[in-house]
Amino acid sequence: MNDVSDRAADVLLSDGTTVHLRPIRPGDADRIVALHSRFSERTRYLRYFSAYPRIPQRDLERFVNVDHHDREAFVVEHAGELIAVGRYERLGAGSHQAEVAFVVEDAHQGRGIGSVLIEHLVAAAGDEGITEFEADVLPVNQAMLRVFMAAGFHIEREFADGVVHLWFPIAATPDSMRVQRSREQRAEARSIARLLNPGGVAVYGARADGSGIGAALLSHLRGAGFAGSLVPVHPSAGVVGGLPAVTSLSGTAGIDLAVVAVPADAVPAVVADCAAAGVHGLVVVSAGFAESGPAGAEAQAALLRAVRDHGMRLVGPNCLGIANTDPGVRLNATLAPLLPRAGRVGFFSQSAALGTALLAEADRRGLGLSAFVSAGNRADVSGNDALQYWREDPHTDAVLLYLETFGNPRKFARIARELARRKPVAAVASPVRPPALDAVTVGPDARGVAALFASSGVIRVDTVAELFDVGLLIAGHPLPTGERIAVVTNAAALGVLTVAKAPAAGLRVAEGYPRDLGPTVSDVDFVRAVHAALDDERVDAVVAAYAPALAEGDTLGVAELLRVSTAAAPRPLAVVMPADPSFAVAPAYGDDDPPALAMYPAIEEAVRALGRVARYAAWRREPVGAVPALPGVDAPRGTEIAARLAAAGAGDRGEADELLAAYGIPVVPSRWAAGDRVADVAAEVGFPVALKVATKPWRHRIDLGAVRLNLTSPALVAEAYLELERLFGLGVEVVVQPMVAPGVACVVEVVDDPSFGPVVGFGLGGEAADLLGDRAWRPVPLTDRDAAALVRAPRAAPLLTGYRGAAPVDLDALADLLLRIGRLVDEQPSLSSLTLNPVLARPTGLAVLHASADFAPHQPRPDSGPRRL
Repeated sequence: MNDVSDRAADVLLSDGTTVHLRPIRPGDADRIVALHSRFSERTRYLRYFSAYPRIPQRDLERFVNVDHHDREAFVVEHAGELIAVGRYERLGAGSHQAEVAFVVEDAHQGRGIGSVLIEHLVAAAGDEGITEFEADVLPVNQAMLRVFMAAGFHIEREFADGVVHLWFPIAATPDSMRVQRSREQRAEARSIARLLNPGGVAVYGARADGSGIGAALLSHLRGAGFAGSLVPVHPSAGVVGGLPAVTSLSGTAGIDLAVVAVPADAVPAVVADCAAAGVHGLVVVSAGFAESGPAGAEAQAALLRAVRDHGMRLVGPNCLGIANTDPGVRLNATLAPLLPRAGRVGFFSQSAALGTALLAEADRRGLGLSAFVSAGNRADVSGNDALQYWREDPHTDAVLLYLETFGNPRKFARIARELARRKPVAAVASPVRPPALDAVTVGPDARGVAALFASSGVIRVDTVAELFDVGLLIAGHPLPTGERIAVVTNAAALGVLTVAKAPAAGLRVAEGYPRDLGPTVSDVDFVRAVHAALDDERVDAVVAAYAPALAEGDTLGVAELLRVSTAAAPRPLAVVMPADPSFAVAPAYGDDDPPALAMYPAIEEAVRALGRVARYAAWRREPVGAVPALPGVDAPRGTEIAARLAAAGAGDRGEADELLAAYGIPVVPSRWAAGDRVADVAAEVGFPVALKVATKPWRHRIDLGAVRLNLTSPALVAEAYLELERLFGLGVEVVVQPMVAPGVACVVEVVDDPSFGPVVGFGLGGEAADLLGDRAWRPVPLTDRDAAALVRAPRAAPLLTGYRGAAPVDLDALADLLLRIGRLVDEQPSLSSLTLNPVLARPTGLAVLHASADFAPHQPRPDSGPRRL
């Protein structure tokens, strides 16, 4: 029997609840009979075209015994019961067609189970060489017909003998992927909405004497004025925190969220109690799970399994909690004593330890939040889920992220890009990662993080302070429409400093600025001058630099005048007031007041934040990129070649050339030779030729004499080879290639990053570029805009565009090469690394001189295939 363990998945239904989908097993027979017994007569008739009151033993054995190749069946589990079955059966040995069917228990119909089953059946069938599905549906079964027709495939149908016959190719289409991801977004957003907008909250672990974390959580919920019902759960006390307590949620209705602060070994009993009461999700602040070591990681895995088996979602464990500042909710299920200041910024923090400090800093700087999520160990709910929720949340205009790990980075890049087209997203990826989290997932590295953020439109910052610097600018303020800034100041030195710092941030000071008003300017005149700059059509953003040591007015009064009077300004405003940090304490203004002023104690901080936001605004103004069709690509042939090379363990002796050719990438032919054979091979290749030492680390090292060019005769080849032997040893192996036209040496690299999946790198060749790490990266799949930007991203890229009078190279040819490489690595998951070095870029076209590749056993890539958590 095939190993189909990777076909099992936890999935979210359309209402935000979780179910478990897996291949059927012979041991499921009794539960299949029980499921069948719960079907209504109508459901049986629509599925089997007859009453079919019971399953005969022969049919039952066939149902539960499948080979997972010609016949596959999936069951959907919820709360210990099977609630749906879907299956395909190949139409004859070796056929590329299969019949598909599924049935869902009546009580669970209309929750999106049918669409999930189709996605997973399509993926399994595709793995087994099936390319087309067929189905017969009764005309009255409109729900089933809608499931098929809405899946995004190119479906054809005909009516005959009282049955609607459907057939469709199962290869993914743009429409099917759009439908799948739209359903994914709605389901994940719905699951988070149920956590952040509960009608009732239960608190486990609150002591009757008011001590401990549980009592603090209960106090914080009450103190925030939570709009729903609060129920403490205690094994013996009748009253906890002034509220009536219960020993169990059994019989308690309307509880959507449980906040859990009991010891780790008591959490499983809490999960069982919540499941019986129909709770939607749990916030587990308790520690003692994956962060504590292998035993804790096992306990965390068991906790997650129990939560998902009962359709719930889990925030944490070992988290700070969640908050929602909506006046109609006022949820503070966190360890922070006060509900965050209300605003329109969503804030996600993985770190529980840092979370309280982050909330305190947000409040100090006047940054109002719509919601806050701390995921802790991120066993279930992650930053990706929060992004899906904030994408459509009408109360959120911008998002801030503090990240320590990436669970599904390809998905992060995709959904962050979609969100960033609508709402600004700023993120800091912490370089510090607790070693205990090795039990959970792999953390970010510099290469992958840079590639991930660069392609997704996320405003990447390096520190938490910079996260708030950017956050203040994107929270309720307009985006700059260009890079021109006006500077209004009462201190000439601040104006000079702004002019000096602007270019490094990608900004330039507009004509007529800086405007120095002098140290004696009044508060009112200073504010008027700022307004004039904000209305100036020649500028895109304004820096107001006010030196309080020079002014006679009230510094905080100037800041408050600017905050109130510039709330509706057409351009963003950054206010610099060098002073003691206490100046930045924000007033306790009301929820309906203007947003916080973007205030900074130093010019450098303000200009750096403005530059980052301006770059994001420019990215957002650009057209959305597309993954283009590429002529000359034979993907099926590429798959066959990749499978053969993976089995053979391909290396760097030209084995990858055939695979590259399948994607329209020719490699200059190479021959390996040594000793007396070198001259003969050169004659066979055809003069003139190049000789290159084949052994690392000398390969391509023309500076060390390991490359000899333009050899036009056997005698010259023999002479050159003798010299190479003198330098690198007797019998040294060389690569013999025909000479090609010269060009600028470039390097294209592919790495299957353990954190982020495959990423494509591009840079210029040479030891200096390698030493400085001058390589730009993007995750696949690459769009046309990704490829064009990647070519121009390295610091040495001016060498490609006519530096010091040189002829510009064909940038379009380089971009096309990157697109083809991106498609190759996206479609061939067994390819773990690939290097093209050198690639000679010329004014017309390019030449790939050498390619080396490594392969690894195929592993399913995240964010590819059907939906799964």
